Amino acid sequence: MIVRNLQQVRDRITTACMAAGRLPDSVRLLAVSKTFGAAAVAEAASDGQQAFGENYIAEGVEKIRALRDLQASRQGVPVGALQWHCIGPVQSNKTRLVAEHFDWVQSVDRLKIAQRLSEQRPAGLPPLQICIQVNTDGGGNKSGVAPEEAHALARDVAQLPGLTLRGIMSIPEPADDFVSACAVHARAKALFDEINARGDLPALLDTLSMGMTADLEAAIHSGSTMVRVGTAIFGKR
Repeated sequence: MIVRNLQQVRDRITTACMAAGRLPDSVRLLAVSKTFGAAAVAEAASDGQQAFGENYIAEGVEKIRALRDLQASRQGVPVGALQWHCIGPVQSNKTRLVAEHFDWVQSVDRLKIAQRLSEQRPAGLPPLQICIQVNTDGGGNKSGVAPEEAHALARDVAQLPGLTLRGIMSIPEPADDFVSACAVHARAKALFDEINARGDLPALLDTLSMGMTADLEAAIHSGSTMVRVGTAIFGKR
């Protein structure tokens, strides 16, 4: 079932990209595997899915350890190692676990957390790939830095050793329809473009992580380069 669901999601991404006049490979799929076990991740990896997102750090680390030697493959041909993204809130007492095990952190919204990740990233590992989480719609229950503070945070994070700043991530409140969803996602895209236009970062941001199962089409229409899909792949939690 997971393999079938993956193909359906890939088809949705392709259709959305074509409708937006974009190439299908301009959008990456992050399979959100929170609350599902290592066996579900392994099944998705058997169909070539490499990138997985985890909200709960301890649970994610358990799966990372269990699947450390697993390679994603398609039709039996290896396509690469699994890539793990932390997409949930990171508290100070969990930064070491994140720095030692994950490849990406998409939920950085405080300089303190970024500093701890930088200090605790083992020297033998590649830089931790970072996205700044931005609260684009002002939702009171959402984490994320305020849009007007995002550039300053990005500039500070980009200077930290052991980290590579890649982009921004947003999780807006659910919208009522496609047009409303596009309007909210367009704010994140505008901020992404504005930060790049300032030209004061070591490298241009290349990752705009927005869109989930319910609104991936709107997110892609608005410029998302990475959609985070869980329910449509693994089922309801």
